[in-house]
This record gives sequence, C-alpha cells and structure tokens, in this order.
Amino acid sequence: SIPQVLLIFAKEDSQSDGFWWACERAGYRCSIAYTPESALECFLDKQHEIIVIDARHPRYFDAEAVCRSIRATKPSEHTVILAVAPQIQPGQEESSVLPLLNAGFNRRFFENSSTTACYNELIQLEHGEVCSLFKLRACNSMFTALEHCQEAVEITSEDNIIQYVNPAFERMMGYCKGELIGKELTVLPKSDKNRTDLLDAINMCIKKGKEWQGMYYARRKSGDSIQQHVKITPVTGQGGKIRHFVSIKRLCSENNKQVYKIHYDEKYCGENSQTESLSSRHKNRRKESIDVKSITSRSSDAPSLQNRRYSSVARIHSMTIEAPITKVINIINAAQENSPVTVAEALDRVLEILRTTELYSPQLGSKDDDPHTSDLVGGLMTDGLRKPSGNDIFSKNMTQIQSHLVIPATPNDIPPQIAQLLNNEEMWDFNILDLEAATNKRPLTYLGLKIFARFGVCEFLNCTEATLKSWLQVIEANYHASNSYHNSTHAADVLHATSYFLQKERVKGSLEQLDEVAALIAATVHDVDHPGRTNSFLCNAGSELAVLYNDMAVLESHHAALAFQLTTRDRQCNVFINMERTQYRTLRQAIIDMVLATEMTKHFEHVNKFVNSINKPMAAIEETSSNSEGCDCECPASIKNSPENRLLIKRMLIKCADVANPCRPLELCIEWAGRISEEYFAQTDEEKRQGLPVVMPVFDRNTCSIPKSQISFIDYFITDMFDAWD
Repeated sequence: SIPQVLLIFAKEDSQSDGFWWACERAGYRCSIAYTPESALECFLDKQHEIIVIDARHPRYFDAEAVCRSIRATKPSEHTVILAVAPQIQPGQEESSVLPLLNAGFNRRFFENSSTTACYNELIQLEHGEVCSLFKLRACNSMFTALEHCQEAVEITSEDNIIQYVNPAFERMMGYCKGELIGKELTVLPKSDKNRTDLLDAINMCIKKGKEWQGMYYARRKSGDSIQQHVKITPVTGQGGKIRHFVSIKRLCSENNKQVYKIHYDEKYCGENSQTESLSSRHKNRRKESIDVKSITSRSSDAPSLQNRRYSSVARIHSMTIEAPITKVINIINAAQENSPVTVAEALDRVLEILRTTELYSPQLGSKDDDPHTSDLVGGLMTDGLRKPSGNDIFSKNMTQIQSHLVIPATPNDIPPQIAQLLNNEEMWDFNILDLEAATNKRPLTYLGLKIFARFGVCEFLNCTEATLKSWLQVIEANYHASNSYHNSTHAADVLHATSYFLQKERVKGSLEQLDEVAALIAATVHDVDHPGRTNSFLCNAGSELAVLYNDMAVLESHHAALAFQLTTRDRQCNVFINMERTQYRTLRQAIIDMVLATEMTKHFEHVNKFVNSINKPMAAIEETSSNSEGCDCECPASIKNSPENRLLIKRMLIKCADVANPCRPLELCIEWAGRISEEYFAQTDEEKRQGLPVVMPVFDRNTCSIPKSQISFIDYFITDMFDAWD
C-alpha cells in the first residue's frame, strides 16, 4: 500500500515545498491543508498514514493543539505525525521533545528545506513506524479468518485471562463469547478424566517458550467431557517476554480408542524443537487455570493414577528448573509421594498458597467489615487502573508537574530561634511543626544542614557546605508548599526519624557510612515534587507521569529520577560532582532503592522479608545463646551485615521513618492525621469533579471519621512493622 501524506502549513514556503517534492520523488500521494479545520476534515476523508505539521510559527496556529485534535479521532491510531521544529541557532540549547510527544507527535524534524533531507525522513518513517501500522491494520483481516476457522481457537493473556474465542470454540464448548471474555481460565469447570500431573508437564514446557501439543479432556458447559487434540503456542511481545497463549483445539473422533503418548521430550520440548526458544516470565498459577489435561499412558495396560503422577514428578525433577519457587513446589510435590492422606491434603493447600502472585499481601475479609481499612488498602496498595464504569473519564490533561531548577538564594546565618529549636533535634519528641513555623515553612534546609553535619555527609561526598546548602534549597523548593501533608515539612520529619534510627547501636552496627549517607539523602528527596495525589489517582487520570512509568510505582520513580535531575543539572548544587564514579553508582543505587521502598504496594513484602531474614534468625541465635555457654556473639552481627540484609534494613528504616507519625507525641500525631486526611479529602473532591473512580470513598470530608481512619491505618500497616523494627 502506498502511504498518503498530509502537509499542514499555514503558508507555503521552501519547507512545505521540500516535503511536497519529496513525496513526488517517493511516489506518495500528498495533500496540503492551511488551517486546523481543513486539516481535520481532509484527514477524516482520506485517513493519511503520515501527517507533517508546521510547528515553527505558533502565531499562525498551535501545532500541538492541531495534533491533539487529530489524535482524538479513531483513524489516527494508524497515523504517524511529524512536527517541523525551527532550526537550533548556534549556542542555543536543544529543547526537550517531551511536550511534542505528550501532544501526540511521533517524531520531530528540524527545519531543513532540502528535498533529499525531507525524502530521507519520509522513507525512514515508511520503513519504520508506518510499516508497523500497516501490520496493525492487517489484524482485522486476521480476526476475520479466525472467525471462519473450523478449529476452535482460544487466546489468553500471560495472566490467563481469556481475551478471545472464535465461533468454533463457542460451538465446541457450548459457551457464548460474552460468558468467557475477561474471565480467568480457573472459572471454567475441569474434567476429572485427565492425568493429575499433566498440568505440571504443560507448564514446564510452555513457560520455556516452547510449543506443547497433546490430548486432554475438557468439560463443556453442559457438563459432559469431550476429548480434544490441543496445541498451545506461547506468543512473545515487547522485551521478549511471553504476552499471550494461543490454544488451537480439535475434537477427536469418538470411535478413536488410541491412547496418545505425551511427548514431553525432543519432539515438542527438546533442544531441536522447531519452536523458537523464548526467554519469558510465566506465572506458576497457570497450573491451576489451564484446562488442558490428558489421560495418556505408556501402554494399554495403564498404571494406576497414583503411579502415573509420581513418574511425572520424577521427570519434572530431572529437568532444569530456573525459578526458586518452582524448586520449592516440586520438592513439596515429591514429599507428597509417601505422605499420609491428611499430610498430602495439607501440602496441596500449601501449594495453592504458593502459586498465588500475592505471597506477601494478607487477605482481607469482607469489605463491609471495615470500610476504612478496605479503602486504605485499595488506595495505597494499588498502582494500576481500577475498573472504570461506563461513565468514567480519564483526563489526559493533568497539570504537568514542574521539574525546573530553582536557583537558591544565599542563606543568612541561622536565626537564634531556629538554632535553639535545633538543639533538640536528636530527640524523638522533637517538634517539627515548631520548626516549620519558625522557618516560614522551610524546615528541610535548616534541619538538613544540622543533621548532615552531624553525620559528616559533606566530608563523605567531598563537597563544600555551600554546595550542600544550595542542594537542600533546590530540593526544598521543589516540594509543594500547597500540599497539606506531602510538603517539605513531611520530608524534614522523615529525615529526622531517619537520623534518629541511624543513631541506634543495632543500626549503626549493621550499616556502613555510605548506607547512612544514602539513607539521609533518600529521606530528604523521597517525596520531592509530590502532587498531593496517590498513585491510583494518577493512573486513573491517565497523567503524564503514569504513562511515563507504565502505572508502576509512578510517584516513587518520579521522586528518585527528579532528585538526580535537579542535583546534576547545575554544578552549584551537585553534591555528587567530586565522588569517584564507582562509589557514586553504589550510592545512587542505594538512594533509588530506598525511595522506591516507600511505595506501599510492596509494604508487606518488605516487612515479611525483614522478619524472616533478620528478626527470626536473630531471635533463634539469641535464644540459643541464652541456653549455651561460650557461644559466638558475632553471629547476630553477621546476619545483619550481609549485603542482602543490609538492603532489607535500609528499606525497613525509611519505611518506618516515612509513616512514623502515629508513633510521635499525641499532639503531633493528631496534626499529621488531619493533614493527610485533608489531602485525601481533596483527592476525593477532584475525583468526583472529573468523573474519575473514587479510590478511597471513605475519605469524604462530609462523612469521614479521621480517628477511625487512623486506627485502621495503625492496625493494618503500623503495629506489626514497628514491632519488627523495634
């Protein structure tokens, strides 16, 4: 197919002529429009593959607005849009391409009226993005073929969600498409005629990216079992990971009494398989959800079901196992061989638990039991989109979060009132709100100078105190003073708690100076540029940050990235500039890891790993020590000082510091509770205004009980974590 090109220029000039003649040279069909209105009308009529918009002269029309209006139409999903930007003048810094990308442009072309330059750009687009879009258009044809295919076809996601079934599948299984799409395979009833170990064999094969085929019994909607020949093919997507599974199913003849052998060897899964070996991540819970089983045996005189199961387990143990959890599951399977029935059933329950993806998240009871806890968990421990109703609107025009560099003013000497307050900063009862008032809402800079000096941060970083002052001011300036909770006072509060914990002997004995410096810096920057909204809100609103970070740890990723951007952008505040490269990389990684640890979706994972890797081993050793004479006292230290456990300690440290408000004196606790509630109230108000899903309905300023919400937060998140940390 020959690409069509639409040129949108307010006036014809050498640049528009360059693209026009380039289209002639390439054999493309070309149209030109002079106004946004005529451009949109022309595009809807011809649906061009390439659009070139003149972005050099904003006085004629807003190129970004034109692009957005085109992107708002359905046909534009198969269109590549190019922005023509003005040439960069000598000595001028190149501007960021992000505003153009956010407006919907695919590429930027700097002004060059040469026909050859325009031709080269168009040819590259044709062989790159346009070629890919032509392939996407062909998908409709492929689905038409699937609809008329005689074989039953089922397509599932990597998470085993049914995404497509064709009419042949509906006829074979007796279901309507609407009963299946969006459902997990686990909801479909399974036939009990299959060999119990077959799912293990199938999973072991397809999770390596290899094709599996064989016989199995499936249960139709009516309840009767039918024998099918099945081929399951993993399909890789971006990053070489398995994204889908395609199952092709054919009914076997009812008179066919042949017993098929499952070839879990070189025929389907061996090294010489015709199927390409794919590197992939595959969820073990697929074992519970695939309805592909078999009644195969090695002879007509079939062994007992129990013996067949054990021989399969033996074959699985002889294979290369990659994931540790798979090793654990197979060891438990082997342990079931000679176990009594009651033990085997208990181990089945263990396996069921292990196969879930939420190993560290406790399961709540009915949501009606405690709406405060339910809403807190839903709001704080989810990143992705909540399922919208038909009326939900996802705004793409959230206020862009600013990340500009603020030039710090030269700080005056610390006033006596502030200096007097800082005399108590080593105490847990230190009143950060008094410091907030005394510093005119700039407590982070003053407290940071005092704490960083106490820990010798400037000496470790080999930077001057003036550079540190500038850095603290830049970081503080990029916190939002308008936020009731997530402002620089909260950052100062977390920095104070972090420094307090770092003074404790058990922590000091576990960490090195680099760890301490990383913890102090991470605490300082951990919420920089926080917009006063949760991750779930940003994902539901389709914000630029959520798109940038793929709805995963959106804010925490932004805090960490922006902190380093602000620091390294100007020598005046670059506290890392004199560090040796390897040491800087180590410090940077430690800071990023700690900031990301403040994200709540992995809260229980961090806490449970800390308990299992540090609390329990240390308790066991100390108990042994109390019962033994002359034992080695260095054992507890060796547990804490391993690199893996130091990592867990640092994560736990900043997590406790981040949510330490309920552990502060009561008057501080009450003030912080009111501040965070006000942020949640404001978020609920905005969600209702924008028609977004309300993430935490209980935080309605007209009905919410702040004490109850805090009690739920303390019971669910705080108590166990601080018990473990203490």
